[in-house]
Amino acid sequence: MIARRLPLFGTGAAWRVGLAALAILLALLIARLPLPLAGVLVVGAAAVLLTLVQPLVGLGLALLLGPWGALQNVALGPTLLDTGQLALLLTLAVWLASCLARRRLVVPSTPLNVPWLLFVLVALVSLLDAPSVGLGLVELVKWLQMGLVVWLVVDVAHNGAHNGAHAPIGPAAVARVLLALLLLAGLSQALIGIWQFGLRNDGPEHFIILERFYRAYGTFEQPNPFGGYISLTALLALGVTMGLLADLRGLRRPLRSWMWPVFVAFCAAAATLALVFSWSRGAWLGFLAGAGVLALFSVRRLALGLGVGAVAAAVLGGGLWLGAAAGFGPALSVADRLAGFGDEFALGDVRGVDINDTNYAVLERLAHWQAAADMARDDLWTGVGFGNYAAAYPRYALINWPDALGHAHNYYLNLLAEVGLPGLLAYLIFWLAVIWQTIRAARRLAWPERGVAVGLLAAWAALAVHHLVDKLYVNNIYVHLGAMLALLQLLSAPGMDREQRPGTPMTQRSPTVDA
Repeated sequence: MIARRLPLFGTGAAWRVGLAALAILLALLIARLPLPLAGVLVVGAAAVLLTLVQPLVGLGLALLLGPWGALQNVALGPTLLDTGQLALLLTLAVWLASCLARRRLVVPSTPLNVPWLLFVLVALVSLLDAPSVGLGLVELVKWLQMGLVVWLVVDVAHNGAHNGAHAPIGPAAVARVLLALLLLAGLSQALIGIWQFGLRNDGPEHFIILERFYRAYGTFEQPNPFGGYISLTALLALGVTMGLLADLRGLRRPLRSWMWPVFVAFCAAAATLALVFSWSRGAWLGFLAGAGVLALFSVRRLALGLGVGAVAAAVLGGGLWLGAAAGFGPALSVADRLAGFGDEFALGDVRGVDINDTNYAVLERLAHWQAAADMARDDLWTGVGFGNYAAAYPRYALINWPDALGHAHNYYLNLLAEVGLPGLLAYLIFWLAVIWQTIRAARRLAWPERGVAVGLLAAWAALAVHHLVDKLYVNNIYVHLGAMLALLQLLSAPGMDREQRPGTPMTQRSPTVDA
């Protein structure tokens, strides 16, 4: 069919010989290259070709390569595009080209379109009088990518890839693939973090904990964003595990179908362990909030869920107390670190406070909170401009804290400073819409799909709590969040709540999607 449409590419013997000669020439050229470079070219070419056939391949590469951006910037110098961004841009370009080839460029309808667009527009308006429009556009692109990832996944699920197949793949099949990619990306980082903590026996000196171990930081180069990222994987995997355990029909599955539950359980265990090894209090508190959500939605009755959560909290708190009372070093260290978390919320004027090694980190964070509050006080309605906290910081810096950290280490204060009260409200409206859609999906779905929705809801809770002390829209985490939001849209698709067939991680249904 292609040959008839494009006569230039004939099927005669001459063309076959020419293509074979070209292939041999390329092989000889690659053979003369150094082995690592040749391997990169071959793997890269294969990845590009597979992405051209199926955009989900490119999205999977973006999820796997995205967390390596920070390490690449350290090793190769600051660059505008890392490999994860290149993979994502290629994927989006292929998807848009496929839409144009089908002569069908339609924005998929999702409940998040309006709240997302509202925040983007408010953020864009804030740049009209910003010190640096470039910094604002960088932050704005992150939100645009999140929305485009959602649209790409929904379009592929309902309309198929551009490979010539007219039948859509279906939300259930795409959800299975996307869930596996999200867990695999998180697992790869978790294993690196576990190795850094206890197996490498080397690391940055300021990451030393318990006198002989090093805080896990993956390829993020910082433990706190690594902990925030890995908590998303841990909670999602725990939710899926809970769903599989709640599906009693899974006990009658053949042995070969247990590969998926084993993989999910391994992801949950590895990610939780890596989260502990990150030694990030913000990530720990976020994870505990997410664990509370898991307990609350583990059953359909609210009162029973609250009881499960209370029992789990009592067991965890009692275990830490007993371990600390018995002098068990790790338990004592964890308890002390969690107990000191409240010091970071001691709001007030930190000018003139004596600085020492003990309070330096807390005072630094509070100084940046104070600067953000001053920015918001000067311009409550439009802010200093989206992404412009660091650019505006010199005008508000306290005398002992002249250097901006890039953000206020409290994303809500950061937004209030950058986009004003309307922007903060738009951001909260967006995430409230996400949470509401996730709760509706969790209550509508049956197990094991319900476990996926509850895992997503727990991840949103962890993100909200962690943002009290940090900013997690860094190092391509926003691409991961975009894929998780896309997974939510697939779970909310018509037909996902129908009767399930046992033996699959996500229910196998007909590829036909309800209108």
